[in-house]
Amino acid sequence: MKRATVTSTLVEYLDFKAGESAREYRMRVRRGTDSWGVTVAIPNEAFLSGRARYQDAPDICFLKVQKELAAIGEDGLIAGDHRMTDEELEEYKVSHTPKTRRRS
Repeated sequence: MKRATVTSTLVEYLDFKAGESAREYRMRVRRGTDSWGVTVAIPNEAFLSGRARYQDAPDICFLKVQKELAAIGEDGLIAGDHRMTDEELEEYKVSHTPKTRRRS
């Protein structure tokens, strides 16, 4: 009988750096004995326009890294630098906005 080996993946938030045009969030990805850094940038304009909230930014970036890892599978590595798109920010906002209840 052949067994599948499942390698666990850990994504760890490290810190962020505020730049002129974006905030860059650094994370470390660990998979088995491999470890590498990933940076996700969110444009400053997204915060200023209300499309992203500062307190949500680490979660937004974490979910992007998880999505990228899921897309490449267990054996792949994702590139080191990513940038959030307007579509991804909108998707996060919609999925994390509480639904309003209708009154009866």
